[in-house]
Amino acid sequence: MDFREIARRKLPAAIFHYLDGGADDEWTYHRNTLAFDDYELLPAQLSDVSNINLKSTLFGEEIDWPVMIAPTGASKLFHAAGEPAVIRAAEKFGMIYSLSTLGTITIEDVGAACKAPKMYQLYVFKDRGLTRDLIDRCRAAGFRALCLTVDTPVAGNRERDHVYGFATGKFRLRSVPSMLQHPGWLYRVLIGKDLEMVNLAASVRPDQFADMSLLEYFNSQLDRSLTWQDVEWLAEQWDGPLVIKGVQTVADCRHAANSGATAVMLSNHGGRQLDGAPAPVDCIADVADALHDRLEIICDGGVRRGTHVVKALAMGANACSIGRGYLYPLAAGGQAGVERGLTLLRDEVERTLALLGCDSVDKLGPSFIQRSLPGH
Repeated sequence: MDFREIARRKLPAAIFHYLDGGADDEWTYHRNTLAFDDYELLPAQLSDVSNINLKSTLFGEEIDWPVMIAPTGASKLFHAAGEPAVIRAAEKFGMIYSLSTLGTITIEDVGAACKAPKMYQLYVFKDRGLTRDLIDRCRAAGFRALCLTVDTPVAGNRERDHVYGFATGKFRLRSVPSMLQHPGWLYRVLIGKDLEMVNLAASVRPDQFADMSLLEYFNSQLDRSLTWQDVEWLAEQWDGPLVIKGVQTVADCRHAANSGATAVMLSNHGGRQLDGAPAPVDCIADVADALHDRLEIICDGGVRRGTHVVKALAMGANACSIGRGYLYPLAAGGQAGVERGLTLLRDEVERTLALLGCDSVDKLGPSFIQRSLPGH
């Protein structure tokens, strides 16, 4: 959270609150992290923990530890180094990197820059040809997995964006004073065009959005009529691991498995969509009990500590993903910030395992965790 405070100082107010904020009263946003406090770790003492093994597998790939980089849009909003800095850090730490549809680096550039396993997050657009083109580009660029976000039929009510002057991608007059205090950021974004939606721009002809901005075109392409049949269609288009992001119930996870998905990201979009939705950590146990043999489970949301990662794994998750957990460090210090943040988190995971009396992440299970009693 120290990185968060540095990010607050380094970014214009509108941009910091865009990164930091959630929907409505932000109950879900805060609950995502606070929910981890409802679980207690149960150490097995006098266990041999002289060697701790963090290695695991995800999407059929070996990873150095069970934490992955979540897809987040427009990383260059927060630091000039943007996605390439995160890619280099993720590769150094043996992690899976995820690129957002709204990223500020092309699919092809990620494919050329990243030798580690990578995942692309996309939407099924009204124009299925656009979706197919993005899929084909991912396949050609060597992406391992495809991730469909399903919790955005409309944008959540992110009130901080309105209060602090950043809404629907347009800056308001009230945000100007804070931006003028960050001239380097202002030049880079307004003159350097660091906010271009480069992947959509590469797949859409200019005449298709001649009367609107590319962001407006993107919003117009979000399809509220999507059903699980569309996931079946997507599974037919992609011959690798398919991840569904934004599900939280056993019923929806079962639908995902039946529709051809191989993994789910239990997620409420970082508290930025439906306020009042449960924290991802509270969803793990039921989904794992019902579908652990059919789906890989990723806890996406609220992870700030190594203890959070260990708790999620003990309840049945295969991995955790972090979004703000690397964006705050990115905003604070570019690649060096991300690497420092990842070092702290990985060290915490390893230390927690040692104190827990468990020498491997693959050995974590229900015997190491219990629900806190009321009043604790």
